[in-house]
Amino acid sequence: MVSSALYRYFPSRDDLLTALIVDAYDALGAHTEASARATAGRPPVQRWVEAAMAIRSWAVQRPHDYALLYGTPIPGYAAPDDTVSPGTRVSLALVGIVADAARDGSLEVSIEAPGGVTISEGTTASLRRLLDVIEHAALSEPTMFAVILAWTQLFGLLTFELFSQTRDIVDDDALLFRDAAITMARRIGLAES
Repeated sequence: MVSSALYRYFPSRDDLLTALIVDAYDALGAHTEASARATAGRPPVQRWVEAAMAIRSWAVQRPHDYALLYGTPIPGYAAPDDTVSPGTRVSLALVGIVADAARDGSLEVSIEAPGGVTISEGTTASLRRLLDVIEHAALSEPTMFAVILAWTQLFGLLTFELFSQTRDIVDDDALLFRDAAITMARRIGLAES
């Protein structure tokens, strides 16, 4: 197949990129959602860690797709709204695990506890709007803040691994990632049993 044949199926380079991005987001989202469903009823820390490890396994098996989603932006390409819904599937699966824990009473600690952090009024308002959009009334703004911090740390650590930033520093990237996921789950306040 010659490269020009692609334009029989996609009107432009941006349309092709969007299709590839949506496909990758949907694949990662489905993989993470399947993990969350498979671990329903287990302790929340275990659910979070298994979902995190599912994300990592997908990324390690499909590093080019991961790089397309979370790597260097493509010059001249602006992702259209078509990518938003598929792009939120992973984060919604993670938030769902925390919301389940809040509903069943196994969200033990809040970021509001002594020694927690201070969240500005502007960030609190943004978190409130986000919670309204995703319809997770069981979660507080500080808990959602902790989830966002954990989610971005997961992807930051994974990006470091896949782009060889931990080379010659970390002996076992999977073990480091699991340890970090456990720590993040505890910081969110997820129960271990």
